Amino acid sequence: MTAPGTIAEALDGAARSLAEAGIGEPRMEARLLAGHALRVDPAVVLGHPERALTRIERTRLAVLVRRRARREPIAQLFGEREFWSLKFKVTADVLTPRPDSETVVEAALAGVPDRGAPLRLLDLGTGTGCLLLALLSELEGAQGLGVDISPAAVKVARANAAALGFADRATFRTGDWGRGIRGPFDLIVANPPYIPSSAVESLEPEVARFEPRRALSGGVDGLDCYRRLVPDVARLLKPGATAVVEVGAGQAARVSAILAGHGLHPVAIQADLSGIERCLIATPHVD
Repeated sequence: MTAPGTIAEALDGAARSLAEAGIGEPRMEARLLAGHALRVDPAVVLGHPERALTRIERTRLAVLVRRRARREPIAQLFGEREFWSLKFKVTADVLTPRPDSETVVEAALAGVPDRGAPLRLLDLGTGTGCLLLALLSELEGAQGLGVDISPAAVKVARANAAALGFADRATFRTGDWGRGIRGPFDLIVANPPYIPSSAVESLEPEVARFEPRRALSGGVDGLDCYRRLVPDVARLLKPGATAVVEVGAGQAARVSAILAGHGLHPVAIQADLSGIERCLIATPHVD
């Protein structure tokens, strides 16, 4: 088989390879990969099928197609993912930010009456830093701390804070949930691992093979991390303040019970765009 000479030929070959690998929308993904290889917008790829590829472009595209055919996530191939209209660096050391998690940001912002107030924020299990940095982009007077058990993840979060211009308002540290942290905080968010350990391998290959298992597995029932972090949330949350915790499908009632058992009153459940109960909003019990 000869090397593709034009964009059209390259797209045909890439789409065939991706389809054989089980990729759901091979033609669309082929355009994305071609755009990345050619350093142009995918719309340019679509609009100029006759354009000849250079040898370097053909090589770059071939490498991307081979990696994607192994089901490596596009976010890791490109090294970035958009979240809350912000671009975040993504590596194999962090969970890729997902649109569902924007529900946490929306719920957190809905509970802030004054977006210019000098709030103190805490993000437990920060990963890329996407939750904390998205909130800081909306809360101009806030300062935030992000904590992750993975030093590699903390490094990625710091890089994202610097790239987005929040390095002076966001601090990141390696830690075991809230251990060793002193409060109080005006707002706490968390997106802990919540997949039951037995279910991780059944996830789509992009997740099971390439995302850090530590950021996915929540123990036998998926709730281990909630049991560990909720006591810290209760200790660190300012009276009258809000905590917003992401949960997996079908977990809202059980996580609500964990929150209530530590003096936190679940006041609302917010669904994501798919209608799945995605996060819990809680405040300390008032005596």
